Amino acid sequence: MSDTNDDTGSISPDADVGHGDGTDPVLGDEAVVRAGTVIYHDVVVGDRFQTGHDALVREETEIGDDVLVGTQTVIDGHSTIGSGVSLQTRVYVPSNTTIGDDVFVGPGAVLTNDPHPIRRDDELVGPTIEDHASVGANATVLPGVTVGRGAFVAAGAVVTKDVPPKTLAVGCPARHEDLPEKLRGDNKIR
Repeated sequence: MSDTNDDTGSISPDADVGHGDGTDPVLGDEAVVRAGTVIYHDVVVGDRFQTGHDALVREETEIGDDVLVGTQTVIDGHSTIGSGVSLQTRVYVPSNTTIGDDVFVGPGAVLTNDPHPIRRDDELVGPTIEDHASVGANATVLPGVTVGRGAFVAAGAVVTKDVPPKTLAVGCPARHEDLPEKLRGDNKIR
């Protein structure tokens, strides 16, 4: 991938686009990749992709259009991220995660994929965040959990079981409540 710096996008000369072995990454039109960002081989990204500084996108990741990967956010690969997604600063997305369209993930949120870290040799199963869901700052979503369409995970919540669509998950461990009227509707990311 060559460096660009015009109306169609820009890739910082201090970014590493095409790290490792494999097929060169594909970045759509108008990509903005900031300094310190590393994008591995075998990554496919749609149009109007944007990173903050020092973001990491590992191999075998597919990302849709109009996606923001915030400063120091890590996508550990083998994951699918839809269009219109906003991953704020210091979000962690583990391998084998699926994120739908128009999803917001707040600063410092952590998604996990290992049900028994180091204790057992388990299959790594990331969470699924369905379309128009929001995950608040510093929330944690455990392996294999599905956050339903239009659901809202409150800041600091620890989500240990599936969150039904259009539901509020709050607390540690998270309990489910009716989604307040002011939080109903689709995310307005794009």
